[in-house]
Amino acid sequence: MAAMQLISLMLLSVLAADAQVAMPGRCPKPAVHEDFDTARYLGKWDEMQRLPQSVQRGQCSTATYSLRSPGVVLNREPDSPPGPYWVLASDYDNYALVYSCTGLGVVHMDSVWILSRRPALAEETLEELHSTLTSISVRADQMISPNQDAAHARP
Repeated sequence: MAAMQLISLMLLSVLAADAQVAMPGRCPKPAVHEDFDTARYLGKWDEMQRLPQSVQRGQCSTATYSLRSPGVVLNREPDSPPGPYWVLASDYDNYALVYSCTGLGVVHMDSVWILSRRPALAEETLEELHSTLTSISVRADQMISPNQDAAHARP
């Protein structure tokens, strides 16, 4: 067990230096969006906020989702990390709250994206989504916002 704790502490140090958010304990198991409608989720989303990610360094702040196979959605943005993601909340027309977690022994690393169909999202909606994250012990106060002007200036 001491070796696992040492490895976890080393991983935590590396992640902290890389500005990623690591938390003690196992990954939470949040409730996901009930009766998720994959077809309504497909299309372009603007990234409003995310937790820092070492693999997502660019200002690419849009994602386009398409159907890979029944029930599986594919993100076409090149700097997004692979892995299972869970949509915790979405009204399909305005916002989506997407969550993923990687267990690293005695710590875990949360990945979170708040998405919008437009380059802006109501402050009340952001507050509600932050509250959802806080309820599962995700550090919503660590969320960062990409430069939406840069994303929408591209051809």
